[in-house]
Amino acid sequence: MNLHEQLGALEVGVDQLIQAVVAPQAQNIPETRNANTAQAAAGAEEKAQATVGAATQTQGAAVEAQAETAHNQAAAEPDEPAAKPVEAAALPTLEINRPAQNEITMTIGGQTVALRPEQISQLIEELSNARASMTPEPPPGIPPGWRFVSTKNPVMAVQKQSNGDRLLVMRHTGHGWVPFTFSPDMVIQLYMMLTQR
Repeated sequence: MNLHEQLGALEVGVDQLIQAVVAPQAQNIPETRNANTAQAAAGAEEKAQATVGAATQTQGAAVEAQAETAHNQAAAEPDEPAAKPVEAAALPTLEINRPAQNEITMTIGGQTVALRPEQISQLIEELSNARASMTPEPPPGIPPGWRFVSTKNPVMAVQKQSNGDRLLVMRHTGHGWVPFTFSPDMVIQLYMMLTQR
């Protein structure tokens, strides 16, 4: 299988993972939201009616007019009560297991998906690309207790860019192909760091 076929297979795997996790959640959201909106609107209606009844008994027609105004405002703004959740729903949790050497399972919200090595590589690549644009950035120094797997003597490729920079792509056994771009000054610094005694 060539590289393009492998990438296509990985894309299909990530799409399946996304559909298995996101689609069930997307189906549940509108029903929950509509139920909460209807419940909140019914609660607002009952409150307004209770206010109207109490005002009629105690303070007469003037207070009744105020209650009717409040009722009209509650009916005109049905989203305001819905914005306050009646009960905080528990967020789905992520569970990762490794049932076999070449398989990882991910469970989110009760949905379990088994990932093969090529799907894991695609997931790592997608997550890495997304993480690169997020803030805060990874810490500038190596964090204490950081766990890692290093690749000894990785396969690498170098390409000269039109602006003089060098693209260095190294193959990590866990992360796959990892690209780095170095300016000419950084190439010299890297050479000095690697040849220091």
